[in-house]
Amino acid sequence: MSVELRGKPFDPWQVLQAYQNAKPELAGKFGATSIFVGTMRDFNDGNDVQAMTLEHYPAMTQKHLEAISSEAEQRWDLLDTLIIHRYGEIQPNDPIVLLAVWSAHRSESFPACRYLIEELKTRAPFWKQEMTGTNSRWVEHNTLG
Repeated sequence: MSVELRGKPFDPWQVLQAYQNAKPELAGKFGATSIFVGTMRDFNDGNDVQAMTLEHYPAMTQKHLEAISSEAEQRWDLLDTLIIHRYGEIQPNDPIVLLAVWSAHRSESFPACRYLIEELKTRAPFWKQEMTGTNSRWVEHNTLG
């Protein structure tokens, strides 16, 4: 299990490849890797969005993400999980979150990956401020699905 909060942009595909290459103990053990990459949209609630700032309390957010990952590992037969989440200034099309789940079979990795993103969206303490063309606003709710 690995959880990381990043203040700088990242390429999820390079991170994923490097992470998997650094885990030789996984080689030959997994038959499924489920991946979710969330990126910033340039719209929300009927408005254009030009940028976003994600704020968090580092230790608290880390603890929540580790708990979510731990819960998934207890609920499904998983070999490993990875959560990387951005904070700070984010632009449209920037990756915000990378989730990966490794398991022997897809029947374990698919629901575990979905669990990670749904729990992250509802429980992890992040605060979003969006910048539109005319003002800035705090996001009061998460989008569904």
